[in-house]
Amino acid sequence: MKAIVSSEYGSPDALKLQEIDTPVIGDDGVLVRVRAASVNPLDWHVMRGLPYLVRVTGGLRRPKRTVPGVDMAGHVEAVGRNVTRLRPGDEVFGCASGGALAEYAAAGEDACVPKPVGLTLEQAAAIPIAGLTALQALRDQGQLQPGQRVLVNGAAGGVGTFAVQIAKAFGADVTGVCSTRNVDRVRSIGADQIVDYTAEDFTRRGQRYDLILCLAGNHSLSDLRRTLTAKGTLVLAGGGGDGRWLGPLAGFLKALVVSPLVGQRLLPFIAKLRKEDLVALKDLIEAGKVTPVIDRTYPLSEAPEAIRYLEAGHAQGKVIITV
Repeated sequence: MKAIVSSEYGSPDALKLQEIDTPVIGDDGVLVRVRAASVNPLDWHVMRGLPYLVRVTGGLRRPKRTVPGVDMAGHVEAVGRNVTRLRPGDEVFGCASGGALAEYAAAGEDACVPKPVGLTLEQAAAIPIAGLTALQALRDQGQLQPGQRVLVNGAAGGVGTFAVQIAKAFGADVTGVCSTRNVDRVRSIGADQIVDYTAEDFTRRGQRYDLILCLAGNHSLSDLRRTLTAKGTLVLAGGGGDGRWLGPLAGFLKALVVSPLVGQRLLPFIAKLRKEDLVALKDLIEAGKVTPVIDRTYPLSEAPEAIRYLEAGHAQGKVIITV
């Protein structure tokens, strides 16, 4: 099968389209004929091996997992003998266990769920990591309640476009922070107010929020705290930390140290793969409350360019790879 292969850490130029063996699944596995995948910041962090903490589990000198990508959508090609929920031919979306930027990908049964009705496979491929991050960060970590004032810093990105819509679906009053070019996009997905960060600093407007979901590391912890209510919650789910050793983890650790000393909740967050949450996202989409936002689509052969574009930090929604 054709796949994008990464044999060393480095720039997107190190990614090559090659012929490799089709994955072999076990008794509990699912083999998916990938029709679309999407890329996430995780992919370019792993590609570069930065921050260096990535290499502790991902391979010290070279990537252990040679095919990048997690998000995928396609048709079930084969299932292991213990798999009962999915059958060959089913259209699914979910998370690959061994790399998604390939013609075929392996996954666990609980890592895939049926594609939402009415969505294309390209749209479905946009959902997994970004959707899970937005849902779990707001609902679980942020404990979002109807009527709360919520601010999403980084509202136009992959996670941010899901977060704005999910927060609205849960009954929040939502402010989205984005650049001038993204104002119309963020307004179109339901934000009640928009702050253009190129013209105004939201931490100095005098507004206070019950919950801030921070997806961009462009403000200090003290600035973000100033923008919270006295008992508000800050969820740090990405961005910031350019250090080569810890990256965003440095900000996460600072939040953990400060949080017990103040009345506000300052919480780092990393999403977890849960089948029930993939189903919850499917239900929100089928109810018309959430729609994946796609910026650009690239063929598999141009996956390095897709990751290069995402790494530049200006994507509006998700970047999709068609296979």
